[in-house]
Amino acid sequence: MFFLKTYFDRVIKYDLVNTFFYQNLLEIPKLEKIILNFGYQKSNFKYLVSGLLALEFISLKRSKITKSKHLNVFLKIKKGNPVGCKIVLKKSTMYFFYLKLITSVFSKSQTSSLQWNLKLVRSISFRLKTPLLFTELENQFQFFKDIPQLDITLLTNSRSRKELVFLLNSIKFYL
Repeated sequence: MFFLKTYFDRVIKYDLVNTFFYQNLLEIPKLEKIILNFGYQKSNFKYLVSGLLALEFISLKRSKITKSKHLNVFLKIKKGNPVGCKIVLKKSTMYFFYLKLITSVFSKSQTSSLQWNLKLVRSISFRLKTPLLFTELENQFQFFKDIPQLDITLLTNSRSRKELVFLLNSIKFYL
């Protein structure tokens, strides 16, 4: 975890300054936060609890239940019903999770088990079809066999898509 932060400060910032010619040091793009999310079609308490525990095992931090903001007649969801759970990782927990993600999860998964979304300038979103790639969940398979796909969003403060791709490639996140 600590070496990722020092690697970013010493190597990646130097490469970014030499590549994109910034006027101010605050303009240098960096990884700001990581958002993990489980979304459910129905508000079943059993599935929500397993999702909350799965997020807590993965990130070592408490997660929050997300509630629906609008009425959806087709999915039979009322306003205010729980529809998922999410967690926002920042600072040291973000680097710890990112290290776990690139070392264990991406080495186990094939490219077919990931769905990418690189439409926005400041973020990249992808979906893990099988969240059981995390060793914490794999060891407790009987409790987490029914969890849905895990949505992961990496947020940066980049100003162009070229900066975003360069930043992601330099922190060993291969697209």
